Amino acid sequence: MTIRMLLLSLGLSAALSPAWAADAVAECGAKAAEKKLAGAAKASFEKKCVADAAAAAPASSPACEKSAADKKLHGAARNSHMKKCMADEKAAANPATPATPATPATPAAPAASKK
Repeated sequence: MTIRMLLLSLGLSAALSPAWAADAVAECGAKAAEKKLAGAAKASFEKKCVADAAAAAPASSPACEKSAADKKLHGAARNSHMKKCMADEKAAANPATPATPATPATPAAPAASKK
């Protein structure tokens, strides 16, 4: 069960950030081999190692950091800007899904006149 959870978490990590995840998994596997870990100890070590690598991975792009600094944003405004900027970059990098067509607006019902 523990190994399944480890594989699931590693798989999710790899799906979310493939650039660093493959390197982190390989490095953590090599470190576990150096320490001659096996079984649950190896799984636990690799899980913690990958989590630590994820925490150390950059969470934003330099372009988004620069635009937030240029706008002198701080706190919630900066967080909101960074979130939107990263989403825009991700959407620009992966235009695989077409935009959904807009549904035509329904005409408004005429207002009843009071006499």
